Amino acid sequence: MKLILMRHGQAEAYQASDNTRQLTEFGYQQAEQTAQYIMDKYQPSMFVVSPYDRAQQTLTAFTQLAPDIEVSVHADITPADDAMSALNNLADVQGECVLVVCHMPIVAKLAALVTGSTPESYALAEARVFDMPFIAADMGDEIDRFVPKQP
Repeated sequence: MKLILMRHGQAEAYQASDNTRQLTEFGYQQAEQTAQYIMDKYQPSMFVVSPYDRAQQTLTAFTQLAPDIEVSVHADITPADDAMSALNNLADVQGECVLVVCHMPIVAKLAALVTGSTPESYALAEARVFDMPFIAADMGDEIDRFVPKQP
């Protein structure tokens, strides 16, 4: 199976509430670049997304290209959540190619758990693709990554 871990696109500055931050126009452009790349190469069969606005808005670039793919909102993939707990919950997701759209730092921690390595920061709207027999710690090999144009 393939697991694709992606960080949301560029968002507006932190204001009163982190969960309601919106993507900037550039953030939408980044999301579109990444969505086009991923959909052309990998054809995800399931979308998983954080409940935060900027992650939901990033996923819109994918759902516009593939409106029939099921979307599952996971409340445990927000910035401060525990990566191991989130990974254990992702193990229940069904699909041959699962795209997860979330945030730093949890996305870097998830990638590190999957490969058994040290967390490496993600660029805005970056996606990394892992090949693995099933979703679990130390079971994945990174096979691709895409970083859209940055500001």
